[in-house]
Amino acid sequence: MSAPKLEVCIDDIAGLQACVAGGADRIELCSALDLGGLTPSYGFMQAAASVEVPVRAMIRPRPGDFSYTAQEVEAMCQDIGVARQMGLDGVVFGASAGGGTLDLPTLQQLCNAAEGMGVTLHRVVDTLDDPVAAVEAAIGLGFDTILTSGKALTAPLGQDVVAGLVQHAAGRIAIMAGSGVTQENAHQLAAHTGAPWLHASCSGKRRNGSTIVELGFGAAEARFTDPTKIRAIKTQLAEPATQI
Repeated sequence: MSAPKLEVCIDDIAGLQACVAGGADRIELCSALDLGGLTPSYGFMQAAASVEVPVRAMIRPRPGDFSYTAQEVEAMCQDIGVARQMGLDGVVFGASAGGGTLDLPTLQQLCNAAEGMGVTLHRVVDTLDDPVAAVEAAIGLGFDTILTSGKALTAPLGQDVVAGLVQHAAGRIAIMAGSGVTQENAHQLAAHTGAPWLHASCSGKRRNGSTIVELGFGAAEARFTDPTKIRAIKTQLAEPATQI
């Protein structure tokens, strides 16, 4: 069995080269990771197209819930078109109908817009009443990956649910464990769940200048993608794992 792969989520240009340097297997391109990740800009997608690591763009027009208006869905379809135009590997999106279920018509519309691209169903799955049913729906819609924390704040806390989804998927779709993944828990998480992909931000922190903070342009600390953390997780994932 091959070693699990690592997708790294980033929200700035510098993160692209950090992912290359660290050996990430795929990049999830976002803006505003502190809000859970929003759609990246046209220019950011264009820059990402030049790196040698596969890139999937987050398609999420605003923070908050995953129930979208017709106008928002149209904007999302246009953003998918930009990702396609830039030659990105794929896109990442999700939509819910309320009541703990997926919005299947909206997802079908978005999947149609992304035809021929790689498509990840994001952590909207963690808001649903029945994630197993979501696996079947995602397969039927044509998704190739589901990102999940197992309905918990972090993937290590939800690892039993993730393991159950991996078992249920039985290789028909890739279950990617994400949220709270670090070099300290990556090996155990991969071994316990059997997930073929892990997802992490591999973030470091640096201080913002006092003027930036005082004028409201940023928090006291800013995140950055740390290639040493990417390499550390990759090293952990390369270690032989037995089911825990």
